[in-house]
Amino acid sequence: MAHRLAEIAAALGATLEGDGSLAIAGASEPAEAGPEALALAMKPEYAEGLARGRARAAILWPGADWRALGLEAALFVQRPRVALAGLTRLLDATPGLAPGRHPSAVIDPSAEIAPDAALGPFVVIGPQVRIAAGCRIHAHVSIAAGTEIGAGCVLREGVRLCHGVRLGARVLVHPGAVIGGDGFSFVTPEKSGVEEIRESLGARGELRAQAWDRIYSIGGVIIGDDVEIGANCTIDRGTIRDTVIGAGTKLDNLVQIGHNVTVGRDCLLCGQVGIAGSARLGDRVVLGGQCGVNDNIFVGDDVIAGGASKIFTNAPAGRVLMGSPAMKMETHIEAYKALRRLPRLIRRMAGAGQNPVSKPGDSD
Repeated sequence: MAHRLAEIAAALGATLEGDGSLAIAGASEPAEAGPEALALAMKPEYAEGLARGRARAAILWPGADWRALGLEAALFVQRPRVALAGLTRLLDATPGLAPGRHPSAVIDPSAEIAPDAALGPFVVIGPQVRIAAGCRIHAHVSIAAGTEIGAGCVLREGVRLCHGVRLGARVLVHPGAVIGGDGFSFVTPEKSGVEEIRESLGARGELRAQAWDRIYSIGGVIIGDDVEIGANCTIDRGTIRDTVIGAGTKLDNLVQIGHNVTVGRDCLLCGQVGIAGSARLGDRVVLGGQCGVNDNIFVGDDVIAGGASKIFTNAPAGRVLMGSPAMKMETHIEAYKALRRLPRLIRRMAGAGQNPVSKPGDSD
């Protein structure tokens, strides 16, 4: 569907210069843009790409001379990535799902489903499920007994909601996510080797056979409003109390949330983040890809952790972390610089006052 450039400017709150009647059917990188594409040239270094492409209109950096760039019109915005969010929302062509129930859907008679909800092929709805108005349930989704889904939720292909899960309004769950599986919680009749090591920080007693008994998960999962859950995420149900994800939080693909975890509002958890059982995250926490959070600790409001950081102890509000074990970012950078200097230092010490020959890689 094409939009007039003036309509796009109004939707983005952008400043329009030039011909606002141009038809825009999509967005493109500058060098690949055709006549009906809006070129995304938000920095001066994209000017060369504009010359190679065929765009008639572009989003440009402040102060750019759109006429000199050979364009017929241009949009200027305050924050390019914010504009990109609005533009992609406007141009999104993700296939929709018309209201109604596909003939192959299997629905328990006790389920309560809003008349305007959409159920795709091979959807399975269990007993006492409640689905509110405006929901879109795509193909091969299964929703187990007693689950409640708020208004305007979208469950993409292959999502699995286990029993007793509660979703707020406008939750978006991407393909393959599983919400409400049992937590990973086991116990041995006698003190296990893991418990000994936790107490002693490494020392072990007599090695002996041990078997694991399951601790069943009888809590649930509560997901707040406007949460987004990425493809193949897994969110475990609580052991006794519920696992909770706060409103506005966004989970990337392959995020694992353990049993009893509480995640605050407006957090951002990037790909392959793992949160161990009973950990608590405050509001607006940002964890880079492959971060790990130890069980039973608290990460305070507004903490930011760089990718692959491993948080083993409580983190105070506002702290910026990096490394494994995670430490303040400036401390980690200082320690890493010192680590890189170690080979040179060792050679100097071994030389006992001699002048060692520098080797490649010695630089700081």
